[in-house]
Amino acid sequence: MARAGLTTLLPGLALVLATAAPAAAQQRDTLTIGITQFPSTFHPNIENMAAKSYVLGFARRPVTAYDAEWKLTCLFCEALPTLENGLATRETTPEGKAGLRVTWRLREGLRWGDGTPVTAEDLRFAWEAGRNEATGFGGTEFYRSAYELIVEDARTITIRFDRVTFEFASLGDFQPLPAHIERARWQADPRGYRNRTAYDTGTANPALWSGPFRITAVQPGAGVTLERNPAWAGTAPAFRRIQVRTIENTAALEAQLLAGQVEMVAGELGLPVEQAAALERRTGERFRFHYRPGLIYEHLDLRHDSAALSDVRVRRALLLATDRAQIVARLFEGRQTVATTSVNPLDPMHDGSVGVVGFDPAAANALLDEAGWRRGPDGIRRNAGGERLSLELMTTAGNRAREQVQQVLQGMWRAAGIEARIRNEPPRVLFAETLSRRRFQGLALFAWISAPEGVPRSTLHSDEIPSEARNWSGQNYGGYRNAEIDALLEAIPTELDAAKRRVLWARLQAIYAEELPALPLWFRADAHVWPRWLEGVRPTGHLNPSTLWAEAWRAR
Repeated sequence: MARAGLTTLLPGLALVLATAAPAAAQQRDTLTIGITQFPSTFHPNIENMAAKSYVLGFARRPVTAYDAEWKLTCLFCEALPTLENGLATRETTPEGKAGLRVTWRLREGLRWGDGTPVTAEDLRFAWEAGRNEATGFGGTEFYRSAYELIVEDARTITIRFDRVTFEFASLGDFQPLPAHIERARWQADPRGYRNRTAYDTGTANPALWSGPFRITAVQPGAGVTLERNPAWAGTAPAFRRIQVRTIENTAALEAQLLAGQVEMVAGELGLPVEQAAALERRTGERFRFHYRPGLIYEHLDLRHDSAALSDVRVRRALLLATDRAQIVARLFEGRQTVATTSVNPLDPMHDGSVGVVGFDPAAANALLDEAGWRRGPDGIRRNAGGERLSLELMTTAGNRAREQVQQVLQGMWRAAGIEARIRNEPPRVLFAETLSRRRFQGLALFAWISAPEGVPRSTLHSDEIPSEARNWSGQNYGGYRNAEIDALLEAIPTELDAAKRRVLWARLQAIYAEELPALPLWFRADAHVWPRWLEGVRPTGHLNPSTLWAEAWRAR
């Protein structure tokens, strides 16, 4: 959920950030929001990171998105394509495969912040860049499947897909890019484009933004200022300015909220649920609290080419040695749901028959003995070569909840004879460098956020293992490979019958529970904290953030 890029330090932002909050409280034309991560890039099509999605939700719009009711909706299109309305039709590809021809028509009046119309050409450029693997865009499967893009007119595109999928109406992360700004940069050097994009070298350029707000200043690692976009043709936002401050330490974030330095804490990237609940008990009616369970999968990614973690017995032993129910009860007030696989029980494709791997220290010890890891004099296990069972455990520095979980895991695993070495990094470093370039050595604790019935191809398919040759695209950071999983990930999208698709999903979850490509912990409930005077915020509980509808936010 993170990746690289350079932001531009604009003079005077520190003063703006220091002085905006009191004015906001008086005039309520400025809203100051606290989040715990800073985007590693502002480019919408490079890398996935919750912080970037949250900020860009104010400043641009995708063609389609899932709303707060988990329904697919048009944001920049006139109508969702269906087979019934004729905007989607079956056809045979030139190679003789069953394919689809799908048409989207952009809404009238869409403009970039410099007044240039958003056109089909902006989608064509995004498609051309994404089709070139050297560019390193995310969502590579889309660009492989979308083998032809036809510009019908200035507001209409047709995409030809080499397969029929149940999610064909969604364009997901495929978003228009301002061709008049970015095309020449990309054409000059596709491989180097991700480091030269105007989104990171000139973030305040209004021509980059198409939403109700545009980014006007960036303080790297600390904050982003957004102001009303005069070129926006939709509902006018109530706020003149949005200040998004990054406070990576959640205790400091709470302190700034209480001091009035931030007025709102984004649930998507805010206080852990137990910290928010304790704050609610202390502050009474001062703030509005909203707890939204969602498709947020807290887990442990792990290196499958590690000598120890390549053995499924060690992976299973780690899970058996972890009392997840106790962690949820003690650290999260019982508000999280223990996970069996990566599919949330709220998702229609969840298979409840997959058994939960419970807390069983005896079984963990037996598996480790079987795998050849015997306890040494200090209680830490060693293999026949004398190597200690010592694993690096990483997470996002400053996230109090995750750091507490690390401490608990360290103790539980030590009881099983496993040493956990804690090493944390700021989110922008962990996601942009360490994970995306596969530089971590053991396990990493973080969350994936998905769409309803989101197929986890990017995180599980062997084609999605990041590599230098692909400019580090893909999010299978652990390097997991399983031919049957690959086949299921390819088959699920192409099955239009929901009942038959559910069978495929069930098999995927069964393999996941057996193989443990990652260690499932729990599904997170996010805690949203708002001032009492703020109305219109609708948390979604999935990867499309509430900020995509920020023009509906109002001061009461």
